[in-house]
Amino acid sequence: MTDLPDAPPAGGNGPRLAHIAAQAQVSEATVSRVLNGKAGVARGTRQRVLAALDLLGGERPVRLRRASAGLVGLIVPELTNPIFPAFAQLIEQALAGHGYTPVLCTQLPGGATEDELVEQLEARGVTGIIFLSGLHSDSTTDPARYNRLTDRGLPYVLINGHHEGIAAPFVSPDDRAASRMAVRHLAELGHRTIGLAVGPVRYVPSRRKAEGFAAALKEEFGLRKEAAEHLTRHTLFGVEGGHAAAASLLDAGCTAVVCGSDLMALGAVRAVRQRGLDVPDRISVVGFDDSQLIAFTDPPLTTVRQPVRAMASAAVDALIEEIRTRADGDGPPDRHTEFVFQPELVVRGSTARLPEPAG
Repeated sequence: MTDLPDAPPAGGNGPRLAHIAAQAQVSEATVSRVLNGKAGVARGTRQRVLAALDLLGGERPVRLRRASAGLVGLIVPELTNPIFPAFAQLIEQALAGHGYTPVLCTQLPGGATEDELVEQLEARGVTGIIFLSGLHSDSTTDPARYNRLTDRGLPYVLINGHHEGIAAPFVSPDDRAASRMAVRHLAELGHRTIGLAVGPVRYVPSRRKAEGFAAALKEEFGLRKEAAEHLTRHTLFGVEGGHAAAASLLDAGCTAVVCGSDLMALGAVRAVRQRGLDVPDRISVVGFDDSQLIAFTDPPLTTVRQPVRAMASAAVDALIEEIRTRADGDGPPDRHTEFVFQPELVVRGSTARLPEPAG
């Protein structure tokens, strides 16, 4: 006797209960309770089931559809770097869990500026805005553009880049710790001449990585700040910048290169190979971010993982707190807080022990 196939949820042609249960990693009974609007299911579990239903293309029962609590703008600098879509997806999921509808705005070359995107979002009546690696990350930017939002009572949160002149909650990875982790790992592999390839010095994450790099060289090898500066290259973000910086560092005798992003690290790998050298047998390379496809590069990239999920959740929580506080008439909370998250070293195939000198 064979089992009868399980029935799809209400609506007729949607995914079957078993499929939803497997996707959400819960029992079919739990799925049934959620879809029938019954009590006794934890909020997190309920959201997981609904997310699984959405992912599988199912239609939510009418009773489970809720009106949006409002629009929240998300401004990102680009989508070609895979770390930004990763952030955007997790932020949008977190916002949806609170009932808010995300509005994604991307800055394109020759397109709308960040200020223009803010104006468009305000015209649409957004409840708040999350900025990811925006102008706030540039230490030379005029903070007045953000403080005007504060004066107009629009809540906002800023990710990746801290500015003392902006009265807002910030969410950042510990960039200094990221550099120290990378240098310590390479030192343990026997490398003594290690270079750093990062973005322009005016950007806060780049400056912090450079500071952590200098501190690590002093801790590991007793090198002075001047020596660290000699081994640091501030360059353009992206593959081409990483390529140019790595080429210069190879000329300086480096046997390992720490990069400010995974894309820069891929450029560094290309520069090494153009010299007829091998990664990691001759030169080791470390990236930063750990975006989704980096584990499948050739070689798989050793990198310092940015805690994207935790940072996205914290940014949304901080924004919701701001929105609720203003709605209660209590005024803005402490808006100068910076939430700093620890990165994680992920060792893969682009780093190896420094080979012994020939002869």
